[in-house]
Amino acid sequence: FAMAATRTVMRAVRVFEFGGPEVLKLQSDVLVPVPKENQVLIKVHACGVNPVETYIRSGTYARKPALPYTPGSDVSGVIEGVGEHVTAFKKGDRVFTLETVSGGYAEYAVAAANRVFPLPDKLDFRQGAALGVPYFTAYRALFQKGCAKAGESVLVHGASGGVGLAACQIARACGLKVLGTAGTEEGMDVILRNGAHHAFNHRDPNYIERIKECTGPGGVDIIIEMLSNVNLDADLQLLACAGRVMVVGCRGRIEINPRDTMSKESSIIGVSLFLATEEERQECATALLDGIEAGWLKPTVGLEYPLEKVSKAHEDIICSSGARGKMVLLL
Repeated sequence: FAMAATRTVMRAVRVFEFGGPEVLKLQSDVLVPVPKENQVLIKVHACGVNPVETYIRSGTYARKPALPYTPGSDVSGVIEGVGEHVTAFKKGDRVFTLETVSGGYAEYAVAAANRVFPLPDKLDFRQGAALGVPYFTAYRALFQKGCAKAGESVLVHGASGGVGLAACQIARACGLKVLGTAGTEEGMDVILRNGAHHAFNHRDPNYIERIKECTGPGGVDIIIEMLSNVNLDADLQLLACAGRVMVVGCRGRIEINPRDTMSKESSIIGVSLFLATEEERQECATALLDGIEAGWLKPTVGLEYPLEKVSKAHEDIICSSGARGKMVLLL
């Protein structure tokens, strides 16, 4: 493995202790990682910011990385070098990742070759950074766990963020009737442009009634739920017989009445991309790359931040009034 001798250190965000956004420290003397066998080194152009990264950073999440660490899983960029036994990629290839070994909030990142995918020329690096976790999660929630079928209806609760917009695009392309909620007029516009047939403002006190008017007495077949600690109880009232709520995001506890699942034989199903098998990941990748090729899969990039503003990005993804696409860091 020949590494360009010019760069041995890089800028990267490091976390030395769990806590608030202020624990994200940008350092300029971090060693450039070296890819081991079946790994690649990527020159990072952009990195997606996911809500789960804020939970991990705060120390409240089930999985805790060993300190210090660099956050970030969804990078897009160019292959800088490859480790032993890597045949699928070569220096200069445009790629995006589903996860990294060394952390994505950095100028260079090492990733396992089987978590790296070719980035089609149709998409720029900002869009490439919006693909990994959001689109794989949306596909897994809809099809691998939710068993969605053409002709069914899906409500995407919190549809204007990264996973939500991915779910709208995928569901629309696969023949589902798509309903989405957002917290702002702008957010509602974005989801309608990205495949939703109907948009609802979840800040409107009567929005549940409006959804019921739209679905009729039948209810909705699938709900993709980003904030289950707030919405799960109401979701169970909206489901059709044999309907399922896919729990993609949660920020706390909620009280529900399990009887609500009995009356419709409905299901509450958790979704974790972390548990996907290699076959399931490859299935997701194939479906998504086909969607890019066909032209219906186009990531919408929202707020963009330079690496220096990483703390602000972590604050905004949790506290801002409404998403309008995928948040990315630009390098």
